[in-house]
Amino acid sequence: MMRDFHFSIDRGGTFTDVFAKVPDGNGGATYRVLKLLSEDPANYPDAPREGIRRVLEEATGVPHPRDVPLDTSRIGSIRMGTTVATNALLERAGEHTALVVTAGLPDLLHIGNQSRPNIFDLEIRAPDDLYDMVVEVNEAVMLPLGTTPSARNGPTPHLNASIPCPGDHVVSTTGEDVCVRRRPDMHKLRQDLQAVIDAGISSIAVVLKHAAIYPQHEKMVGELAKHMGFKQVSLSHVVMPMVKMVPRGFTAAADAYLTPHILKYVAAFQSGFDAGLQDVQLLFMQSDGGLAPVHGFSGHKAILSGPAGGYVGYALTTAWDDGKRGKVSAAAATSHSDAAPCDGSTRNNKPLQVIGFDMGGTSTDVSRYAGSYEHVFESTTAGITIQAPQLDINTVAAGGGSRLFYRAGLFAVGPESCRAHPGPVCYKKGGYLAITDANLALGRILPETFPKIFGPKENEPLDATGTVSAFEELTAAINASEESAKKPAKTVDEVAMGFIQVANETMCRPIRALTQMKGYDASAHVLACFGGAGGQHACAIATALGMKTIFIHRYAGVLSAVGIQLADIVQEAQEPAAVELTFSEFPGLQARLVGLAAIAAQQLKQQGFKDRQISVEHYLNLRYSGTDVAVMTQWVEGSDPAAAFAATYQREFGFVLDRPVVVDDVRVRATGRAADLPAVQALSTNSIPPLPAPALNSSTYFEGVGRMPTPVYMLDQLAGGQQVQGPALLIDNISTILIEPGWDATITADHNVCIGVSQQQQHPPQAQQQSQQPQHLNLHHHHQQNPPQAPPQQQQEHQQQQHLLLQQPLEQQLPDGDLGQVECDPIQLSIFAHRFMGIAEQMGRVLQRTSISVNIKERLDFSCALFGPDGSLVANAPHLPVHLGAMSEAVRFQVAYYGPGGPGEQEGLQEGDVLLSNHPQLAGGSHLPDITVITPVFNQGQVVFFVASRGHHADIGGISPGSMPPNSRLLVEEGAAIVSFKLVQHGAFQVWTHKACD
Repeated sequence: MMRDFHFSIDRGGTFTDVFAKVPDGNGGATYRVLKLLSEDPANYPDAPREGIRRVLEEATGVPHPRDVPLDTSRIGSIRMGTTVATNALLERAGEHTALVVTAGLPDLLHIGNQSRPNIFDLEIRAPDDLYDMVVEVNEAVMLPLGTTPSARNGPTPHLNASIPCPGDHVVSTTGEDVCVRRRPDMHKLRQDLQAVIDAGISSIAVVLKHAAIYPQHEKMVGELAKHMGFKQVSLSHVVMPMVKMVPRGFTAAADAYLTPHILKYVAAFQSGFDAGLQDVQLLFMQSDGGLAPVHGFSGHKAILSGPAGGYVGYALTTAWDDGKRGKVSAAAATSHSDAAPCDGSTRNNKPLQVIGFDMGGTSTDVSRYAGSYEHVFESTTAGITIQAPQLDINTVAAGGGSRLFYRAGLFAVGPESCRAHPGPVCYKKGGYLAITDANLALGRILPETFPKIFGPKENEPLDATGTVSAFEELTAAINASEESAKKPAKTVDEVAMGFIQVANETMCRPIRALTQMKGYDASAHVLACFGGAGGQHACAIATALGMKTIFIHRYAGVLSAVGIQLADIVQEAQEPAAVELTFSEFPGLQARLVGLAAIAAQQLKQQGFKDRQISVEHYLNLRYSGTDVAVMTQWVEGSDPAAAFAATYQREFGFVLDRPVVVDDVRVRATGRAADLPAVQALSTNSIPPLPAPALNSSTYFEGVGRMPTPVYMLDQLAGGQQVQGPALLIDNISTILIEPGWDATITADHNVCIGVSQQQQHPPQAQQQSQQPQHLNLHHHHQQNPPQAPPQQQQEHQQQQHLLLQQPLEQQLPDGDLGQVECDPIQLSIFAHRFMGIAEQMGRVLQRTSISVNIKERLDFSCALFGPDGSLVANAPHLPVHLGAMSEAVRFQVAYYGPGGPGEQEGLQEGDVLLSNHPQLAGGSHLPDITVITPVFNQGQVVFFVASRGHHADIGGISPGSMPPNSRLLVEEGAAIVSFKLVQHGAFQVWTHKACD
């Protein structure tokens, strides 16, 4: 019997999605999609296995009872992504673990680093440790100082040879000299490990100093532990052979903590199948976007197992044929356009750039794809820093279930979520107002098209009346709060739309971080939208970011499972290098890469892949000498890796350094192509049927326009090539897509939806007045009073004016230049607060990543903020309060210093100037080592705001190292006191020389 059923499953926290390739009865194959609850113990013990059972039963017609092992005779493969590891880490529900660490460092992982993510919280709690016991190994390895000039060897390296290093000198894996001062005391270690076993712990993480480049001691400990019967032994040099002991230790601890937990889940899953399962290919999705066999699936590589499937899904399926100029595909080597409009216009043969937008119930995941997967190699989840390749997926706490608040005169969305239970108000379970309620109140989702699964007995439709009542109550509270300021009253629609705008801006922030912060133009990307709630926000998100094309796959509701079906099987290999990148080192680096590639390719061949199915990519992990942040740079044959590194650094940070480039690691990524990419059907424009009549007509509210009659189309009734002009709603059994005015939706030949900016200037139907009622739903009656409506072109002009609010001085926006008459709209305040906060946070990330100072890059002793043209604080990142409290005074001082009547009035501030100051008595400084750098930002020749950063310097020239002498009596004894100095003038860096007084 043929094994012709293939399953790809994404087991999420709430739902499990099943994407199955099944025989069609004619020698070919078709696809089946299934969505079921991840936890339903009253009906089935395991959701993925239940999904497989249902598909087999429906497709074959043969009963597969739940109470007997599932027949595997027709199953060819099972691929799975799971949140089991993520949930275990978040809930601290992993395996009981012991940490085995070099003597003297028992609190290494408890102390961790100096990251302070919630510094303004009144009660800060450290994350719980992943281990229950600590065993110290009496061993010592050190790196002696060298005799060649470098930052590490100091200014007099020739004297280092006289410094004794007692012990055995050996060569490390990087070629460096290593001094082994003490071998592990194995007798004492055996006794300590026995105590761990006696405590009932069978999993250990071994983290020894310098094990990344000298792993012999860890190998000795690992052999002993396995001999003693430990079931899980995670050696840090095996888990992730990278320098930095703290993240390497966290990664090994996470692996020891999570891997046994995952294996228990896998064993429980396998127990429900018959013995034939051993002949079924069983693969699991890893955080890096590749699949691994069950024996190679480990905890530290499983954190993003589910979201990684969605990334691969949109990366490999964002493709269409426009019927004019051929195929457009993100997975192809090149495409025809930056944004690839749906109609085939404007093409320039550049790689198609795509932003993935996965909006779920509690959060939204965003990512970027431009022909290759974008990875990060150090990330933090639940307080644990993990060194492992992961797809660069940013998550923001804004989803359909995010709660709505009016706090301190501002509209706020999340981060609290009402989750599936009790859910939003419209779920009729006593829930809270959420984004889903706002979309319902505005007519963007329709109760008639939703399944009747709500209410206490889960058999009722969405509660539109309850949602409107809750919004009426909130609107009354908002209007009462603003009445004292004599602000105009808001309608329910305006309040609901305000929350939608704030939520959209919240979700735009991580997209800007992925694009603009890294030197990419957000508007040149296609927005690939998937997830249950994304279709209602796609047009607004694209408008805010200047995007012109939106792509929604027909399987958008289960795209993570589709991505798992299309993913490659991946093997990676990596080694530390620690050499300077010079042409003389190229042969040695290439030889090491070739050796690693052979190892990775052989592992794929053992899984049945042929040479023609295997591809290998070579990478060098490069950084500037003295900096901490390395850039993983692909080394294509015949190319210059140094030039590629410099180009990436310039694009992301805006400058390059005149420093040697160091190779931290060599890495290879070998992929085995296991599934063919889906073919894109050609669209024939000769036989497109006329658009059918709308299934329903809705009344939908749009920003700046008000309520408009909106036709509703069922997606399964539309044919390839048909175009639907906005406003409109497109609905199928798993999603609702809102087409806003000014956008057109085209149905592709594959029955996907491609949405583009309308190519025609049209006059849409006038917005409904108060007397007009929806034809299908009477939600808005006595409380609706919409303002006079404007056509879309005026709406777009209004939005552009809001987005360019800072394009002129504030005084010029007012009739009499009176700042006291500024009207503070709570919606716009919330939107711009998100934008300004995003800028301050990006400033901090760039400062940390590019810094050479330990105080900045590791101690995080810095702060960044934005200020108004008068020096008043506008927004600050969550950095140091002692800095932020005084920075506004520092900026105000500089404004006065260069302003009318100030000492610097004649010189003034010009575009391209950057100021430096630290004087605590005269110029608003905190103490001398804290230096403030202030940059005025100009528009049309006038300062519109300032950006400023303050960071602690190790020494500022005092009478003792550190510039904080305890016996100083005068400020000058603590170091240089700078009132105002133009560090950069007219864009040119200034060299400041100071002659000491006699």
